[in-house]
Amino acid sequence: MLQSSTAALARERAQLEPVFKYVDQHADAFVERLRTLCQQPSVSAQNLGLEETFAMVEDMARGVGAKTRRIDLDGGPPILHARIGTGARTLQLYDHYDVQPPEPLELWQHAPFAADIADGRIWARGVSDNKGNLVARLCALEAYRRALGELPLRVTLLFEGEEEVGSPHLRQFTDSPLGRELLAVDGCIWEAGYKDPVGRPTVALGCKGILYVELRVRSAAKDLHSSWGAAVPNSAWRLTWALGTLKDARTGRVLIPGFYDRVQTPNDRTYALADREPFDAAQYRTLFGIADFLHEWDGREARRHYLFDPTCTICGLTSGYQGPGGKTVLPAEASAKLDFRLVPEQDPDEILRLLRAHLKAGGFGDVEVEEVEGEGERAARTDPDAPIASAVVETARELYGLEPLVLPNMAGTGPQYVVAGQFGVPAVGMGVGNADSNNHAPNENIVIDDYIQGIKHMAWVLHHFAAA
Repeated sequence: MLQSSTAALARERAQLEPVFKYVDQHADAFVERLRTLCQQPSVSAQNLGLEETFAMVEDMARGVGAKTRRIDLDGGPPILHARIGTGARTLQLYDHYDVQPPEPLELWQHAPFAADIADGRIWARGVSDNKGNLVARLCALEAYRRALGELPLRVTLLFEGEEEVGSPHLRQFTDSPLGRELLAVDGCIWEAGYKDPVGRPTVALGCKGILYVELRVRSAAKDLHSSWGAAVPNSAWRLTWALGTLKDARTGRVLIPGFYDRVQTPNDRTYALADREPFDAAQYRTLFGIADFLHEWDGREARRHYLFDPTCTICGLTSGYQGPGGKTVLPAEASAKLDFRLVPEQDPDEILRLLRAHLKAGGFGDVEVEEVEGEGERAARTDPDAPIASAVVETARELYGLEPLVLPNMAGTGPQYVVAGQFGVPAVGMGVGNADSNNHAPNENIVIDDYIQGIKHMAWVLHHFAAA
C-alpha cells in the first residue's frame, strides 16, 4: 500500500486531538444515541419498524448537519441519501438500518431490543450489524465539525433498509439516472468491520457475490404409502439425485458447465494479503467441532480457498415425514435451498441460467429452480493501493497501535458491486464489531471501548482521505 510518512501522521494526530477530546467528552451521549436506535426494531425480513427507524436515522443525520433526501422505492423501504461538507474529494458512507430477526429469543441473555449494557458491552440485535457503525459515523461527523469546523471533503451518506434480505429493491435507485449521479464518488466506506480475536482492526477490500435458489420437485399429487416406492417416483430421491450432479463427491468441484469460466486467479499481491494470516487449523477444528478442513488443507490453503473460491452450498433440505418415530411414506414433494458464493466476474444471472441448463441437460428438467432474495449480487474487490484503502489502513495502524489485518475481500456478501463496484468506486470495510459480536446470532454485541475508538477512527479517515 502507498505509505504516508510517520511524521505526517503524527501531525494529523495532533491536529485531531480536539476531535478525539470531543469524542471522549461526549462518549456517554454517543452510547445512548446508539442504544436508542437499537431499541427500535427494524427487521426487514418481517417488515417490522422500518419506517420508524428511517425517521430516527434521518433525524440523526440532520442533527449532525447533513442535508437529507428520502428516496422511495417501489415495494421496499426508503433509502436515506444525505450530503455534508465541502472539498475536492467525495467520500460515501454506506450503511443499512435494517437488522436480522432476533429469533431464537430463548437463547438471548439480554432482551434483543433492550440494548442493555453489561460487561463493558452493548447487547442488542443490530448493534454490530449495522447500527453501531452507522451511528459511529454520524458521531464522527459531529465531533469533527464541532471541534474543527467544516469537513475538509464532501461526505455522502447512503443508508438503506433491506440489506439483510438481499437489497432486492436497491437497483431501482442504483440503475436510475439519479443513482448514477449521486453514486459518482471517490471512495466508499463499507458497512462491515470488526476486531479479530487478538484485538487487531480488520480492513476488508471487497466481498463475494451470491446467488440463492430453491430447488423443488413434485412427483405425485399427495404423499403415498411407501409400498408404492416400487412403482411411483419418489420426490426425495429425485431431488437428491439432481443435487448429486452439482458437485464432485471427491474433489468438491462444482460440475455445472461454464461455472468457472469467468473465475480469475488472484494476483500475487492479493495472495500475499491472504497469506499474512493463515488460519490456526487446530483452533478452528476446536471452534467448529470438525475433524479437519476439506482435503486436510493446512491453515494457509484453507484461508485461500475460503476467500477466493466460489461455492455451491446446500443450506437446507425438506421432504417427507421428519417427526418422532417412523412413518412409512413416499413423499410427493421435496425442496432444497442452495447458495452460490461468487467471486469477481461471475454474474449471478449467468450462473442461474447455467444451473437450469445443466439440470435440463442431465434429465432433471422437472426440477423447478426459483431464485430467492432478489436478483443476486456480484462480487467486488478494491485495489489495495487505492487512496481510500491506504487512508483506512494507515490511520488504523496509528490509532490502534497494531498492524491491521487487511482482507482482500470478505467471504460474505453485500451489495458492494451495485453501490460502488459497477461505478469503479473503491470500497473499504471497517467498523466497531469484535470477533465475538455474534452477528446474525443471539447475543449480538459490541464493546463500548471499540465503539468509541471506531468514532475516532472514522474522524481520522475523513481527515486523512481529504488531505491525501
